Amino acid sequence: MHPTLTPGIDVAMVVFYAFVLFFLCLVIYLRREDRREGYPLEHEVTGRLESEGGFFLTALPKTFRLSFDRGTVTTPTKGREPVEIAARFTDRFAGAPYAPTGNPLVDGIGPAAYAQRAHHPDIDMEGHPRIVPMGVALDFQIERRDPDPRGMPMLGCDGGVSGVVSELWIDRADRLIRYLAVDLETGGAAGGGAVLVPMMMTRIDRRRGVVVCDAITAAQFADAPRIGATDRITLYEEDRVLGYFGGGYLYATPDRQEPYL
Repeated sequence: MHPTLTPGIDVAMVVFYAFVLFFLCLVIYLRREDRREGYPLEHEVTGRLESEGGFFLTALPKTFRLSFDRGTVTTPTKGREPVEIAARFTDRFAGAPYAPTGNPLVDGIGPAAYAQRAHHPDIDMEGHPRIVPMGVALDFQIERRDPDPRGMPMLGCDGGVSGVVSELWIDRADRLIRYLAVDLETGGAAGGGAVLVPMMMTRIDRRRGVVVCDAITAAQFADAPRIGATDRITLYEEDRVLGYFGGGYLYATPDRQEPYL
């Protein structure tokens, strides 16, 4: 009887081959999983639709059950029509930047881009909308040592008055202000109604008694996305609002699109 259990077998080579096989399977799995969204794929330069890639690059359908009886979602999502954007290539090579051909803030170009998120609000652990007006969350109030921006004029990055802050939208889970509702009917911007301005893109000037938004000009408030309800904001609407104001740091004025040096 041979004194060893593995005569003629190189254990180190077996372990090495097992690792290589495992790593190869891992790469294939990750490449399949990272293509669950984004169909149909298109060539970056020509715009030609690409194939799905076959077995090694196409994930199997997977269905997720959403919480609080909001239905199911199946990925990968197929059958989407290609999205036309109001922009053109500045050059014919992969990675060339786009140049807007319309209003980039409205068209969702570059930093103003937004995702097709769900048309329901973000919710807390109990299933209630997280972000609501302070008039709905009656158990919240402004700390007495902090300024209350309600009633203050809202200024754009050009110093013009866009409207008056009429309400605060708070995050009940994180205990902070997410948006300022600006009533354009009482201000100088064209167009009526109220728009939500991300709180993180504003600054309260106590000395002058105004709120300054350095993202866009006063006139550009008129084209800001509106929300469909008065007591909640959906995930899709949040992405639209954040994209519009965030894109203003590049597209609000022509000089912002020029290099610093």
